Amino acid sequence: MPAQALPPPCTFLAVGQAFAGTQNVSSSQTSRKDEAWKVKVQLQGCDIQRGYLCGSMEALNVPAAEIPVVTFWEGEMVDNRNHTFYTGKWDASRETDVKHWSQFPSFEPLRADVEKDGGRSLDLANYPYFFMRWKEKFFVNVGTDCGLTIAGFYYICFSRNDGSVHGFYYDPNSSPFQKLELKALMAGQSGHCFASYEFA
Repeated sequence: MPAQALPPPCTFLAVGQAFAGTQNVSSSQTSRKDEAWKVKVQLQGCDIQRGYLCGSMEALNVPAAEIPVVTFWEGEMVDNRNHTFYTGKWDASRETDVKHWSQFPSFEPLRADVEKDGGRSLDLANYPYFFMRWKEKFFVNVGTDCGLTIAGFYYICFSRNDGSVHGFYYDPNSSPFQKLELKALMAGQSGHCFASYEFA
């Protein structure tokens, strides 16, 4: 792989940064609001040099759960130093990867290079979006019978400009293209409160 420059710092990737929004649990474009879960995410760690980040995800109003469901996730940043656009695990083929990345309009200018060589020749250091994969690793506060699965992972497009997050969940055994949409919360923004969790 050619040497790739590190991207400039992004204030929205600071530890403690919070995001809030929804995940549509139906792949239908006409899904009703009650088919979406409210979601909160908080970054617990970020190492741009290693292309790594992690955090907690809290799903509210999950029908089968009496309390919000919290998971711990780890993420890979597509930087062509540590990770490429091709996942190479989690039951994702290269065709699956391209199909999911192509859901993001910001991927379109990169698509031909990704299909040619996995995008290895692309310099993503100053691209206005980070592409990532988020993989939930375990449930924090509930058992596996909570009504959610963490077998799959998220394809993520993260805007460096405003911290907005768009994602699609992939799991061969779940509804396809479940959409995740989050907005960055400013420090001290009212109306959102996170419980604190320690991860050993």
